[in-house]
Amino acid sequence: MTTRSKKGIVKPNSKYALAISKIDTEPKTVLQALSDDKWRNAMSEEFDAQLRNFTWSLVPPAPNQNIIGTKWIFKLKYQPDGSIHRHKARLVAKGYNQLKGIDYNETFSPVIKATTIRVVLQTAVSCDWPIKQLDVNNPFLQGTLTEEVYITQPQGFVDVNKPNHVCRLHKALYGLKQAPRAWYEELKNFLLTVGFTNSLADASLFILHRGSSLLYLLVYVDDIIVTSNDNSLLQNTLQSLATRFSIKDPEDLHYFLGLEARRTAHGLHLTQRRYILDLLTKCHMLDAKPITTPMAASPKLSLHSGSALSDPSEFRMVIGSLQYLAFTRPDISYAVNRLSQFMHKPTSDHWQAAKRLLRYLAGTANHGIFFHRNNTNSIHAFSDADWAGDTDDYVSTHANIVYIGKNPVSWSSKKQKGVARSSTEAEYRSVANTSAEVRWICSLLSELRIKIPASPVIYCDNVGATYLCANPIFHSRMKHLALDYHFIRNQITSGSLRVAHVSSKDQLADALTKPLARAPFSSMSSKIGVSKAPPS
Repeated sequence: MTTRSKKGIVKPNSKYALAISKIDTEPKTVLQALSDDKWRNAMSEEFDAQLRNFTWSLVPPAPNQNIIGTKWIFKLKYQPDGSIHRHKARLVAKGYNQLKGIDYNETFSPVIKATTIRVVLQTAVSCDWPIKQLDVNNPFLQGTLTEEVYITQPQGFVDVNKPNHVCRLHKALYGLKQAPRAWYEELKNFLLTVGFTNSLADASLFILHRGSSLLYLLVYVDDIIVTSNDNSLLQNTLQSLATRFSIKDPEDLHYFLGLEARRTAHGLHLTQRRYILDLLTKCHMLDAKPITTPMAASPKLSLHSGSALSDPSEFRMVIGSLQYLAFTRPDISYAVNRLSQFMHKPTSDHWQAAKRLLRYLAGTANHGIFFHRNNTNSIHAFSDADWAGDTDDYVSTHANIVYIGKNPVSWSSKKQKGVARSSTEAEYRSVANTSAEVRWICSLLSELRIKIPASPVIYCDNVGATYLCANPIFHSRMKHLALDYHFIRNQITSGSLRVAHVSSKDQLADALTKPLARAPFSSMSSKIGVSKAPPS
């Protein structure tokens, strides 16, 4: 297929000119960086930060030492409007040369879950609390190492008096396998000493409770969100963090992990506009003609449709990027889930479907989710499944979307494990998965000390599955579902959950189990919580 992009025909689009303008370029080598004052200053700032924190000490090399190399990483940091924020140089260790048991042991470090972020943000917006974001300067330099790790001296900053010495690390460095864990442990230990409790539902959520005052702190590596119903407690906590760690000046939440947050008098709008434009630019589809649905309803994609791609790397890059984009876009969950099933062997048809999804995003770059003020804390969810929807293995896809009041906080679209023998079985399994997610959200809200006014409700459009949830008679054909059956029955019997029937036309989770066949601005995608940016 011949396209304008392949022929080099480009039609500039003026409305995106500011968003994609790049005045400077990122250097490819250290020599290029050293020849530019801006980048040389950025490297000096990074090196001085290492010295101030006593990150290493120079020692003579010893036999049988595993000496890890280092390299410089250069990155331009942008504002949401596309303007350059700062030049950033980072000294990174070549951690792929580390040896397990010699210079590292444990490496896992938790990060905040997407659902936790949405639950806390909607809580803060609903109660009209201030939301602050802060960034830690050189966070990995704060983590103390327990292993002996040696690195080479940084290129361009070699000690002229000890050119053959190596650096023995005392603090963690970017690139080391254990660096994220060391930083998390350092931050966690400090927060626990000042009165925070670590959430059991999410290890990266910390809660401070003093009388009637509450403060929530969410950690994603070096990016932190803080919100509280007590402004003095909030300021004292920020001051305490600034005293212990080097942090940038806290500011109102506006750009966090690629999420653009815009607060209005009516609530908070979360989008990933900048992220979408960057992805479209990388794929040379910034000027693509928009389309109204993310995926065609027919023909259905299969493993063997189309011819195999000679280089599947671009397809895999796009799908990986789209998976993160689903943070604020439940309307693309089904399409992303479906395309992710072909990552191992993508074909031309799969690539065309991915490009169609990019065209859909080109027309809805400003769309995201909106958290309303003065929202209720009632929890209700929609559960749905398409029976034997996959034409390759006849496995069903189940989906759910969970709301707190009017605000969507969790959604999912996944294939089930194994083939369902009836639509009732497929729908019942979906209800079981939805109930597990609802129970987890309930436990999270309990730790946040938020009361739920009534038992959560799960809406299902399958009469058989709805009756099975409430009917104590266990049919012989459903014996293989005993675990899911008892899991739901115990909750319904105790009164902590209710499963109700809903008409198929009101089933919001239906948008996550099959391609949208209607325009998103006026139909299903707007109902599930996707909204355009509010007017200025």
